[in-house]
Amino acid sequence: MYSEFKVKDLPKQLTLAVRTITSVGELPEVIGKVYGDIITYLAELGEDPAGMPFVIYYNLDMANLDIEIGFPVSKKFPDKGIIKSSELPSGKTASGMHHGPYEEMKSTYDALTEWVENEGYEATGIAIEYYYNNPEEVSPEDVLTEIQFPLK
Repeated sequence: MYSEFKVKDLPKQLTLAVRTITSVGELPEVIGKVYGDIITYLAELGEDPAGMPFVIYYNLDMANLDIEIGFPVSKKFPDKGIIKSSELPSGKTASGMHHGPYEEMKSTYDALTEWVENEGYEATGIAIEYYYNNPEEVSPEDVLTEIQFPLK
């Protein structure tokens, strides 16, 4: 299930993130490890994330997903190994909230894609997911994920 779609104008947002290639089958394990590594690094710095965790999908090749996993941060931090200082895409983005399990997100992706086309926008081909809660802590139908498509 999804909520009403809208266009947002996003400001520049600094991040700490890891960019990697993985398969859809390995995705939960990879995301969990990277989030843990970034939280540990932020704790070493005495800092907290400045927003919801995210994954940027640069492609949707399920065998070779090109993704960037991270957290928004309040200022630029030094790189540490594969953890890099980065930025989320700024500017206009189409946005919608998915309510429910990750396995059912395809319908929200399809509806947002159709909405973007019907409204006369053109997406860049990148998708960003923001995770508002932890699927291990809430029931599957209560999982909240914001999906964004940056626009040209």
